[in-house]
Amino acid sequence: MQRVYAHNSFSRAAESLGIGQSSISYTVSRLRSAFDDPLFLRQGSGIVATARCSEIVARIIPMLEEYEVLVAPKVFNPALAQLEMTVSCNFYERITILPELARMLRVQAPGIRLNVIPSQVRGREQLKRGECDMLIGPIRLEEPGYYRRTLFSDSYVCIMDPSNPVAQSGLTGDVFRNVPQVVVNYGGSFRSGFLVEMDRQGGTPNTVIEVPSPANLPQILHNTDMIATVPRQTALHFGDDVAIVECPLHAAVKIELQWAPRTHESAAHVWLRQQIADAAARHLSGQSH
Repeated sequence: MQRVYAHNSFSRAAESLGIGQSSISYTVSRLRSAFDDPLFLRQGSGIVATARCSEIVARIIPMLEEYEVLVAPKVFNPALAQLEMTVSCNFYERITILPELARMLRVQAPGIRLNVIPSQVRGREQLKRGECDMLIGPIRLEEPGYYRRTLFSDSYVCIMDPSNPVAQSGLTGDVFRNVPQVVVNYGGSFRSGFLVEMDRQGGTPNTVIEVPSPANLPQILHNTDMIATVPRQTALHFGDDVAIVECPLHAAVKIELQWAPRTHESAAHVWLRQQIADAAARHLSGQSH
C-alpha cells in the first residue's frame, strides 16, 4: 500500500517492487477489506488516496523504517552485492557526481543497480515516502530525524553566447539587472540563491524566458543577447558552447546528501553514501586541474 501511495499508480508500484500488477491489486483488495475503506479512488487517468489511506500510510512508515533498520545486514561486501538503490537528484548532480560515481560502481560493485530519479522540487516528498534512498541537491530538509552531509559548495556565474557583447565587457550590478535573462525555475517553487540575493537587495532580473532545466541553455542562448545565471559547475559542463562571466551577485549553492532514518545504519547505504561523497570530491579535483 505504501508503494502505491508513493507512486499514485498500481503499475509503477509493481514495477518498483519487481512484481506483477495483479499481485498489487490482490494485496490492495485484501487491505480494503481489512480496513473497510476503498483506500484508492480513480481520478481521471490516475488514482488518489483516501483520507483513511493517508492516515494509515503516515502511521506505517515509521514501522517500516524500524523494520528496515532491524533487518539491514551489518556487513556489506560491495563486490558481491546484488541490490538496487534509488537516488533522487537533478541535472546539476547528474553532470557533477553521477559520471564519476558510475565509474566507481562498475569497478567496485558491478552488481548494484542504481536507479536515478528526477527530484525537481519533490525531493522532500520522495525521501519521506520511501521513493528514494537518498536525495542529492540544494534543497535542505529541515524536519528533525533526517540526516545530511554537505558534499560541496558552488558559486554562480553568468553564461551567454560567445558573441554577446557582455562576454567582453563584463557585468556590473546595473547591467546584470537589465540584460535579458533566461531564468531556470527547476520546475517548481525552488528559487536559486542569486534570485534570493537579488530580492534581498531589492532587485529583480529582466526575465524574458523561464525554463525548468538548464540542460539546453546553450541552444537557447545561441545568437541572442540573453544571459543565464547558473552554478559554475553547470557552466563548465557546457564548455566552449558558452562564454562565462562572473556574476556580480555573490551567492552560494550548497549541495547536500540527505537520507532517512530507515537507511542510516544500513551497511550498504553507508557504503554508497561514502562513494557519492568520494565521487563529488573527485569531480571537483578534476575540475581544478
